Amino acid sequence: MKTVFLGAVTSLLMTTAALADEMKLAVTTSFHNSGLAEILLPEIKADLDLEVQLLVVGTGQAIRLGEAGDVDAILVHSQKAEEKFLAGGNGTHRREIMYNDFVFIGPKADVAGVKGAEDAAQALQRIAQAQAPFVSRGDDSGTHKKELSLWGAADLDPAGFDGWYRAVGAGMGAALNTASGMEAYIMADRASWLNFGNKGALDLLFAGDPVLFNQYAYLPVNPEKHAHAKNDLAMKLEAWLTSDRAKALINDYKINGETLFVFNADR
Repeated sequence: MKTVFLGAVTSLLMTTAALADEMKLAVTTSFHNSGLAEILLPEIKADLDLEVQLLVVGTGQAIRLGEAGDVDAILVHSQKAEEKFLAGGNGTHRREIMYNDFVFIGPKADVAGVKGAEDAAQALQRIAQAQAPFVSRGDDSGTHKKELSLWGAADLDPAGFDGWYRAVGAGMGAALNTASGMEAYIMADRASWLNFGNKGALDLLFAGDPVLFNQYAYLPVNPEKHAHAKNDLAMKLEAWLTSDRAKALINDYKINGETLFVFNADR
């Protein structure tokens, strides 16, 4: 009986220890669709013995999960929203990890002439003038927030657009699939586009405007607001994400010879 009891206690302790090495991280669909998570997670497990459970959502939803204390940290890409998250006492700090850029995708025929645009604003103005089909994520994600800000910078308001503008309320992969099926224009992050397998008649038409810079940042949830948040594990993961080990994995991740992300964590 004593042996059985000790065995049960040992099993319980082992289970508790395993649970202590699990954390929840809310990440954007663009990060997940890039394929980088499949590279990083096994290495995190091997190096830290840490199981990172991903909740794949848009930036807006990731921030709401952090505010509710439903995750231990978030990895998102909308600085204004991140700063508001911190100002509300929901996170301990913001740590930049890596960046890529947003690009304009569209039909190879390019009826709107986006390829010849001088900047992002002119590219969007040409799409609106041509009333060419355009797919918006429409999901309060970091990509969607950026798209709306770019329309605003071009002196245009999607709220007044006709049927050529379609907000799908979906993640990056689903939105790209819709654009492919419609042969429509869309704004995407470069990593998701490069890893997208259903390009069809679409092509990358415009990139390079500095306003299309796309920074990803890591924000641990504030344990003073949510006592159950596993800040120790969140900090352990942050140390790994900002290490030379992560730098090599992120910078070396390529598709068809093209780099998807550039590590820029400040030590």
